[in-house]
Amino acid sequence: MTTTTHALLITDVRLPDGARVDVSITDGRIAALGPNLPREPGVMLEDGAGALLLPGFVEGHTHLDKTHWGLPWYRNEVGPKLTDRIENERRFRAQGDHDAGVQSLALARAFLQAGTTRLRTHVDIDTDAGLRHLEGVLATRDALREVLEMQIVAFPQSGVLGRPGTGALLGQALDAGADVLGALDPALIDGDPVASLDLTFELAQRHQKPIDIHLHEPGEVGAFTLGLLLDRVAALGMQGRVVVSHAFCLGALPERERDALLARLADLRVALLTTAPASTPVPPLKACLEKGVTLFGGNDGIRDTWTPYGSPDMLERAMLIAMRYDLRRDDELAIAFDCVSTTAARACGFTDYGLYAGARADLVLVDADTLAQAIVARPARKLVVANGRIVARHDTHA
Repeated sequence: MTTTTHALLITDVRLPDGARVDVSITDGRIAALGPNLPREPGVMLEDGAGALLLPGFVEGHTHLDKTHWGLPWYRNEVGPKLTDRIENERRFRAQGDHDAGVQSLALARAFLQAGTTRLRTHVDIDTDAGLRHLEGVLATRDALREVLEMQIVAFPQSGVLGRPGTGALLGQALDAGADVLGALDPALIDGDPVASLDLTFELAQRHQKPIDIHLHEPGEVGAFTLGLLLDRVAALGMQGRVVVSHAFCLGALPERERDALLARLADLRVALLTTAPASTPVPPLKACLEKGVTLFGGNDGIRDTWTPYGSPDMLERAMLIAMRYDLRRDDELAIAFDCVSTTAARACGFTDYGLYAGARADLVLVDADTLAQAIVARPARKLVVANGRIVARHDTHA
């Protein structure tokens, strides 16, 4: 349940730079932000008591439809290959009663409670299940539309070429309300990167949708696929409308080849998403920053047949990003936070984001001295405001 207010004044909070301010909120927007704002009659008052004020967090890549959040523990005995995980999940979902609507709503609410107010989720579009998983997540988006801004990626978990009819289903998913077109490993899953990418870009052009592609392909294979993708971005004028998720290949290439791809990514405004996994190569954060490449963060799956890991706490994900990239200084930890806040919002296209007058009022209050401490200690969320509404207090739904 949310506390609905048309006007709210949060007093005595601290910005990440240390400034002490009040925040005035009207009709879901930050109306003013500064010291000693006037107390107007009829305005709900909330004492921040010196808490640290952060913008609502952004989850750049998750899979709400797959999660077992809140269910009994899933015993994971899947094989080591990507195809093992895909087929294991397909069997589980076909044989069981996993409900993407119920489960996505449970995890989306957990994200909100922990301070995430913008979210991009990939949803399986499958020739066995059709649009069933999408329909469940669309219902979740509708149920939370007043407080959680959600983008849905129509994602072909088995690729677009191997199962006839997948392309048509993806088109139906985009017509039904998916915001972004997904894709998966054109070389190693689809077996024909040219045909796979041609179909993906043709669908995106026809439906006027951006693309977010899972690219797990390693080393030279991944670099080859990435080059083909960038060729199409340039030829079709899709600059600023493509995200490459994972991009493991960029963490395993010789520096000269890697930097040439980074330069093209920057020039074409193609963003990279990383979950900062500990066990695989990752795109180089500092090189991306130096070259002007947008790199942002997300969880990937959370508690599903693929992985027992993940959490709806984006401060935890920021900490894991910082650990993976060996970010230790306070100013470096701020970069990790940007990966789940400002940079993620920009990469996904979430507008009116941040701590400034006119922005959507998505705010998180925590008891921490600094941003770095908030990331490392991950304190309870003292208050979460989403679209001007109080949605959580002290890690409990309001």
